[in-house]
Amino acid sequence: MASRRRSRGFALQALYHSDLTETSVSDALQQLWAGLLDGEGIDQERPPESEEVEFAQRLTMGVDAHRDRIDLLIEQCSTNWRVPRMPVVDRNILRLAAFELLECSDIPATVSINEAVELAKRYGTRESRAFVNGIVDRIARQLGRLGGKGRG
Repeated sequence: MASRRRSRGFALQALYHSDLTETSVSDALQQLWAGLLDGEGIDQERPPESEEVEFAQRLTMGVDAHRDRIDLLIEQCSTNWRVPRMPVVDRNILRLAAFELLECSDIPATVSINEAVELAKRYGTRESRAFVNGIVDRIARQLGRLGGKGRG
C-alpha cells in the first residue's frame, strides 16, 4: 500500500542529498530511485510504489521550483534564523512543509504540519521537533491555512 509519509521521507532524502552535494534535485532523485531499486536503500524495505514515486517527485520538484519563495517564507516565520544557518535536515523538512502549505491545497494544513513533525522526529535531532513545529505552524498561520492571524 502506497504511503505519502514514506514519499515524504524519500523527498527529504533527495533534498538532503541535493543540498549537501550541490547536485540538482532531479539527479538526487534519480540516484535515490536507482539505489532503492538496486536494494541499496537506506531502510532496506520494499521498493517504492509508483504512487510513492509520483508524490515524492511532486514534492521535490515543487520545492526546487519555488525554493526562493519558500526560503523567504521560512525566514519570515523563523526567529533569528537564516535558512543557510539551519541544520540541513531541518531546513529541508521546512521546505517540504512550506511547499505543501503554499502549493498543495489538496493537503490539509494540519496534515502538512503533523508530517513535518514526524519527519523531524525520525531524521532530526532532539531539538528538531519543536523547531520545525514552531516554524511550520507560523507559516500555516501566515498563509491563512490555520485559524488565528494570517496575512495572506
